[in-house]
Amino acid sequence: MKILFMGTPAFARVILQEVIKDFEVIGLFCQPDKPFGRKQELKAPETKEFLQNYDSKIPIYQPIEFDKAILQEIKKLNPDVILVVAYGKILPKSVLEYKCINIHASILPKYRGASPIQEMLLHNDRIFGVSAMLMEEGLDSGDILGFSMIENTLQENLLSLSEKLAFLGADLIKDVLKRLDSIKPLKQSNAQASYCKKIKKDAGEVAFVNAEEIILKYRAFGVWPSVFLKSGLKLFDVSLAKKEGSFKSGEILDIQNDGIEVGCERGSIKIGALQAPSKQKVASNVYLMGKRLSVGMLLE
Repeated sequence: MKILFMGTPAFARVILQEVIKDFEVIGLFCQPDKPFGRKQELKAPETKEFLQNYDSKIPIYQPIEFDKAILQEIKKLNPDVILVVAYGKILPKSVLEYKCINIHASILPKYRGASPIQEMLLHNDRIFGVSAMLMEEGLDSGDILGFSMIENTLQENLLSLSEKLAFLGADLIKDVLKRLDSIKPLKQSNAQASYCKKIKKDAGEVAFVNAEEIILKYRAFGVWPSVFLKSGLKLFDVSLAKKEGSFKSGEILDIQNDGIEVGCERGSIKIGALQAPSKQKVASNVYLMGKRLSVGMLLE
């Protein structure tokens, strides 16, 4: 079976590196190299870096759009399956005419769209999972070929859950590809569908209202766009201190070397480090010392 792989970030890399062990990967489509860091040097996508190190003979395509030349290249490759994993581009109808299978990081029809892992974390779902789906023109609405699931341990964040789901997705798609001719696709229920959008920078703003909600946001957005107060003060190493109890919003309850406890209208959280706008990240107790804040005062 000849597989044309389309995927860009680390999530896709994990699946690519597992699939390529058991199947013939005839090409990779990924996003163009992008500027990264303060020096804005071009950085290759994770999938491209992996494939170049694994087998430099497999062609890599990074099209801006699916023009006639690119469509002709796909025709020449003549794939049996196009496997799409977090590619980041909408496939035109001419590409969807091939057998296109997508690995989506949710239990469809829940969380169709761009940010399903963050949504699973924000909603604190009891079960996390991935779906293998035949692609069609609708948004993540194609027939299901298989699911794979794990229980929520209440310890996951975006990085750890993404990695677990990527390996889960790799095992799932390898099983699906091996049994592809015998699988009877399952139609999705559009009535039960929910959707998620691309994450915006302001999504990480929090207020000291509900401690548990802050923890869920930190698990989902701690990597990007980070979790921060209205003042722009970023919170790091955030954990739940008290689930219940009522305190003044932002009241400093305790100061220790490994973190500070801050009260919410419901519950309290522990914060290990803080970063003011345009400043370096510092230990939270050091930040309070510099601001001359003490127990009983408010963190804002």
